[in-house]
Amino acid sequence: MNKQKISTNNLKKIALFGYFSLLFFMPLWLLVLSPSEGLSASTTLLLFVLPLLFPLKGLLQGNPFTYAWANFIVLIYFLHSLTTLWVLPNDRVWAVLELIFATMMFLGCSYYAKYRGQELGLSIRKKKEDK
Repeated sequence: MNKQKISTNNLKKIALFGYFSLLFFMPLWLLVLSPSEGLSASTTLLLFVLPLLFPLKGLLQGNPFTYAWANFIVLIYFLHSLTTLWVLPNDRVWAVLELIFATMMFLGCSYYAKYRGQELGLSIRKKKEDK
C-alpha cells in the first residue's frame, strides 16, 4: 500500500486555495494591475474566468472526478503563465504568481482525486469478471 503523507482534507485545501487564488487573481491582474490594450474587459473575463467556473460546484462538494478533470482546465493557466514569462518581461511577477497558483491547484487536485477516490473505492479500471 502507498504511504500518504498529506491528508485528503489538506490536499483539498491546497487545491481550493490554488483555485480561488486563480479565480480572484486573474481578473485582478488582467483588468486592474496590467490591463490589455487588445482585449476588452468582457473578453478577458470570458477567456480567463469562465473556464474556472465550470468545476466550482464539484470542487466545493469534494467530488474526486471533478478534481481530476479540473486539471484539464488548469492547463490553460499553466500555458498562459509560461507564455507570459517568455513574452512579456513587465508582467513576469504576475505570471509567476499565476504559475504558483496553477501548480498548487494542479497538484492538490491530482492527489486529492487519487487518494479520495481510493478512500471511496472508486476506480477508472474495469474490474475483471469471474468466470
